[in-house]
Amino acid sequence: MTALRVLHVEDEPDIREVVEVSLGLDPNIMSRSCGSGQEALAIVRDWAPDIILLDVMMPVMDGPATLACLRANPSTADIPIVFMTARAQSRELDLFRSLGAAGVIPKPFDPMTLAVSVRNYVHRPCDELATLRNGFLQRLINDAAALARYRSALETGTQQQDTLTGIRDMAHSLAGAGGIYGFPEISEAAGALEGAAIAARDAPADVDTVTCALDHLLGSFPGAGVQRTIPPLAATAQR
Repeated sequence: MTALRVLHVEDEPDIREVVEVSLGLDPNIMSRSCGSGQEALAIVRDWAPDIILLDVMMPVMDGPATLACLRANPSTADIPIVFMTARAQSRELDLFRSLGAAGVIPKPFDPMTLAVSVRNYVHRPCDELATLRNGFLQRLINDAAALARYRSALETGTQQQDTLTGIRDMAHSLAGAGGIYGFPEISEAAGALEGAAIAARDAPADVDTVTCALDHLLGSFPGAGVQRTIPPLAATAQR
């Protein structure tokens, strides 16, 4: 059976101990555990896991915030992340998947089958994550065209309030999604554009600031035609 490196992130020591014992039932799983998102980010700098089990509710840096940081780092962006949580209702499941999680293992879990459940996530999510990231790249192409139209509308002063609202909404969406898919520069530029668009709705003189911020965001989009080489996610299962 293929050897597997698992990082478990959980602030409760008792749960970390149970997970360690459960994963240890599979002699080909090498596991490490830590008690916070900050610790996890430090560990992955020197120890590359094949999969990360991530608690949702943690102090200071919760699971979704930790996931965003992992996705923003090219060296960890492709590692499958599985949330472990008692919040396993369909609405929460949809939210976690939209954030880029490979799946969810509900608490309480069966210690005797946890290792099998973890292995089931190692190969399957790779193609799904690649599809999501490729879809985001395609979205950038469409968003670039829409932002260019908004820029032209700003220059002509046509329906300025509606234009600023459209820019704000698009920038808000990109600010939330960019870092998750490995484009932190897009998140940063989109956040600045969102703020500029909000300010300009009350101060028309700030429209030039919006135009500059919009140009900066477009400049942060990767490559000509918004293309970017993405390493095969399946490679994570072969480390």
